[in-house]
Amino acid sequence: MDNKNAPLNQRRQNATPRGVGVMCNWFAERAENATLWDVEGNRYIDFAAGIAVLNTGHRHPKVVAAIAEQLTQFTHTAFQIVPYESYVSLAERINQRVPVSGPAKTAFFTTGAEAVENAVKIARASTGRHGIITFGGAFHGRTLMTMAMTGKVAPYKRDFGPMPAGVFHARYPNTLRGVSVGDAINSINALFAHDIAPEDVAAIVLEPIQGEGGFHIAPASFLAQLRQLCDQHGILLIADEVQSGFARTGKLFAMEHYGEVKADLITMAKSLAGGMPLSAVAGRAEVMDAPAPGGLGGTYAGNPLAVAAAHAVMDVIDEEQLCQRANQLGIALVEVLQQAKRSMPQIADIRARGSMIAVEFCHPDSGEPDADITRAVQQHAMTNGLLLLTCGQHGNVIRFLYPLTIPDVQFAEALTLLKQALAAQV
Repeated sequence: MDNKNAPLNQRRQNATPRGVGVMCNWFAERAENATLWDVEGNRYIDFAAGIAVLNTGHRHPKVVAAIAEQLTQFTHTAFQIVPYESYVSLAERINQRVPVSGPAKTAFFTTGAEAVENAVKIARASTGRHGIITFGGAFHGRTLMTMAMTGKVAPYKRDFGPMPAGVFHARYPNTLRGVSVGDAINSINALFAHDIAPEDVAAIVLEPIQGEGGFHIAPASFLAQLRQLCDQHGILLIADEVQSGFARTGKLFAMEHYGEVKADLITMAKSLAGGMPLSAVAGRAEVMDAPAPGGLGGTYAGNPLAVAAAHAVMDVIDEEQLCQRANQLGIALVEVLQQAKRSMPQIADIRARGSMIAVEFCHPDSGEPDADITRAVQQHAMTNGLLLLTCGQHGNVIRFLYPLTIPDVQFAEALTLLKQALAAQV
């Protein structure tokens, strides 16, 4: 077939800035469920899913049909100008499912970063305080405020300073790096002693499972102590579920794994609308009502096409039992990784909750992160038709974000390709 990717790649480099980093040197032409085809006809099994956006797969028929139907009605009014029922009913559906205490309310936005920014606004309005505590290794977005909240300098903060004031970083538990729950809680208390009084802190924001940071799972005792700390000082607890939400972890929301421990606000995006740009902040009604009318919103916030897609996504998650499927697929993948670990000492850790799974590579002798072998596994897999993503503070983690709708036969094929990519590095 004619070489089409190379000239497109050259055009991309000529037309777009280098700051928009692009992983693949090939260009998508079409996609279906868990499969991508490039402009040269090459086929890839998609274990990236647009960075956790496609839990229901590429072009799920129900999502496509919902968008098509909405296209026949209207595409935009701006909800703050002329409202529409579908926005309200989607908020009602989320309010019924979101794991917060008491009655909930939901507001819609466009991107994950926008949701996080608005959660900060809501928290500040509710508490009358300004301080925000987040964690090392966190990723909350690329806007100025969410950059400040993100706990990784390169490439997200480098060259873009100074950051907004009032944001402080604590330590996130990490067994592999020797950061205990006690260490993490002590780091917050150190902030209270050295940097900001607890009475000035509006919110503590965390990912119950860090995404870009390497899929580190917050221990239950950590969440319980955070909740206690927040209650003690009148601080709101915000769970950033932009990557962990919508069945990825085996629950609709990862916070459901923590029982009676509830966040006050939860941010969501990515797989909420199956590839359409939609995000949300949901939380306790009295907290959500803190901003005055006009304080929240956006021209495209809650776009009707994206809202229609989100209704379909929630239907698919329930009808196809994607929470249960996330657990089933996750068990199979973890078994492959554990088998590989027996003959591959570079595998330092396997972290999994449902189908939110990562494998971390380190040098066996020193224990230092090994980004080289991580890239080698990724490249071997891509050469053979399996698309994988890396992550982690040092780029030494591979995360698995396949659509939960992937057919069993294709999933087995992908696991075979993964085994081969891992075995090639032994």
